[in-house]
Amino acid sequence: MWGALLVLAALLAGVTACSSLGASRIAKKHPAGQSFFTANATRLHAAHVAAPAGADLPPLVFIHGASGNLLDQMIPLRPHFEGRAEMLFFDRPGHGWSDRGPASNASIDGQADTLAALMAEVGISRAIVVGHSFGGAVAAAFAVRHPDKTAGLVFLAAATHPWPGAATNWYYNLTVTPLIGPLFSQTLALPAGLSRMEQATACVFSPNRKPDAYVADAAIELVLRPANFRANAADVEGLYRHVLKAQPLYAGIKAPTVVITGDRDSVVLEEIHSFGLARDIAGAELVQVRNLGHKPEWVAPELALAAVEKVAGKPRDLQALARSVEARIADDAYGPPERCKEDKPDPK
Repeated sequence: MWGALLVLAALLAGVTACSSLGASRIAKKHPAGQSFFTANATRLHAAHVAAPAGADLPPLVFIHGASGNLLDQMIPLRPHFEGRAEMLFFDRPGHGWSDRGPASNASIDGQADTLAALMAEVGISRAIVVGHSFGGAVAAAFAVRHPDKTAGLVFLAAATHPWPGAATNWYYNLTVTPLIGPLFSQTLALPAGLSRMEQATACVFSPNRKPDAYVADAAIELVLRPANFRANAADVEGLYRHVLKAQPLYAGIKAPTVVITGDRDSVVLEEIHSFGLARDIAGAELVQVRNLGHKPEWVAPELALAAVEKVAGKPRDLQALARSVEARIADDAYGPPERCKEDKPDPK
């Protein structure tokens, strides 16, 4: 018996050491490339693009989703707004290179408040907030809690409403389990995640094509480092409880709003989340794109640009533009879709 325990202990020590080495390599491969700010007692990694002369759009704030970091929106969207608006991209607390900070940041409301503090730190008093996936829940919470700072909202494949069963992927639940969770995140999560990274991200994009260098360019591997993995799991596991309480508050949102969604999203159920936002927020425009998956900011950045412009008061025909995007992606069948249906993540 003691021999078996010693072998098990040695195996765990070996796996832990390998995982620690892997996390260090990921950190060196994807170093922090932007600036650090302190807001709400949290050290945050962010890219603040100062207002250009002659800007024709209000300041813009971008909130990334689960498993991501600021690069996930900055890479596809910043070029479209360069020279037109002040911009703020940031790693949410516990993601990318941002610290988790105080316990309040473990909640979506807390992250919204930390964003408000970060905006004050960089001198942005009011902004159009663009939220993708889990970032959509933070954007909605921000609008509810800080209406004076919300000039408008653009939701991209958002996760904002209660879904049937409240289930999430098994590894999120395991990671937040006392004792077992920290052990899992320190040992098996990283090698298992690396082995599935390309297929998993292909399914996030499916049926649309994932850029070949997406994982490397957007530094997606950062989420596999133990502390990031635990923060991400805690966020996702807390999402259902948050939206259950938050949904009734969306009716109080008065900011101009556009909701963009695809009918082939393999991550969130658009008929629950995006349709729900369009129903709950008075005057919100729903833009549904056929054969679009979970990454509209990468697949159709021109639509995200036009949505921001419309929220800012410029005349834009988003429905006509959506039809144009549909024509371009009509034959997309990457993933492949049937594999991604089997691997479908939690219906956030």
